[in-house]
Amino acid sequence: MSGVKALTFDVFGTVVDWRSSVSAEVAAFLKRHAVEADAGMFTDRWRREGYAGGMRLVRDGELPFQTADQLHLRMLGILLEELGIEADEAEVQELNRAWHRLHPWIDSPGGLQRLRSRFVVSTLSNGNVDLLVNMARFGGLPWDCVLSAQITGAFKPEPQCYRRAAELLGCPSHEVMMVAAHQGDLLAAARTGMRTAFVPRPDEAGPNFPVDLTPDPAFDIVAGDFHDLAAQLDC
Repeated sequence: MSGVKALTFDVFGTVVDWRSSVSAEVAAFLKRHAVEADAGMFTDRWRREGYAGGMRLVRDGELPFQTADQLHLRMLGILLEELGIEADEAEVQELNRAWHRLHPWIDSPGGLQRLRSRFVVSTLSNGNVDLLVNMARFGGLPWDCVLSAQITGAFKPEPQCYRRAAELLGCPSHEVMMVAAHQGDLLAAARTGMRTAFVPRPDEAGPNFPVDLTPDPAFDIVAGDFHDLAAQLDC
């Protein structure tokens, strides 16, 4: 697309399959502790109440800014207490780091490599920097740059997240394209002047949380996966 120099990517759900990855580690943890509970439901609550809910509390001023790791750990403690699980600190911390070990969608590594042949490719995630670096090394994700809400001290969809990312990449906002599976993220990016690419991930949230996959007509590109995005961008 004419004028675009850099692509910034949402990560959780767009680049990696967080639900299946974390559910597998939760299931193994519950089995070790002889607890019968649904690992998928545990993971859904961990994500929705701990991560998304925690960010909402930060945005509303009810919590000071915390990293994704801190928000995850806060909710993990609540979930373990509800199930009556007593685990030592090292084991709890290791389970919390499951979010550092998320498997990419099958098209992500190769698609990103194709896109990187023409554009700067960077994260723009609410995950903390070390989490994103560890995830990239785990999943073979070829980022040129790792940008995080941790750098701005505010979570997406706050506009300063997108503006600061463009500034750090040395580009005006209209030369940066935000790539995400979440329409609210893209609409917020567009309001700051970024271009937008919607890559829906129908299986991201699991069977209990269907999502609307009908793209907003304002998006610049709608792609089936990262290889399709690369083809549309002549990579």
